[in-house]
Amino acid sequence: MAHAAPSAPRAAIRTSAWLVPLLLGAVYGIWTAGIQRSTAREPITTGNVLFGLLTGVLFALVLYALRTVGPRLKREVRGIAWFTFAGVSFGFLYSLSGRSVLHSTMMALGIAAIVFAVRFYRFYTTED
Repeated sequence: MAHAAPSAPRAAIRTSAWLVPLLLGAVYGIWTAGIQRSTAREPITTGNVLFGLLTGVLFALVLYALRTVGPRLKREVRGIAWFTFAGVSFGFLYSLSGRSVLHSTMMALGIAAIVFAVRFYRFYTTED
């Protein structure tokens, strides 16, 4: 078929499957460590670095699992999975800034609802 679009090589697809979560996990870990350090007004410590490393690794693992297992889920469950991931990730970041639990929860629910609406719409319109 001469008119068919060329597909991406399989090596590039496999690389992006783990590279994107790895990079986003590094950004998330650095961000959490920075927020924690700035609220305590102290220099960078070993505990701060370990906290950033742990949160970045957890974020990357959950994102990788969501991206690999997610396509096998029904669109409603997949949307709820992204809703939960976005809400927990944002709520945790927001709570590190010293805000109250109620305020952090309300902000996280707002962000998660927007993510759910966008992701569900995309899953609904692109599904066969």
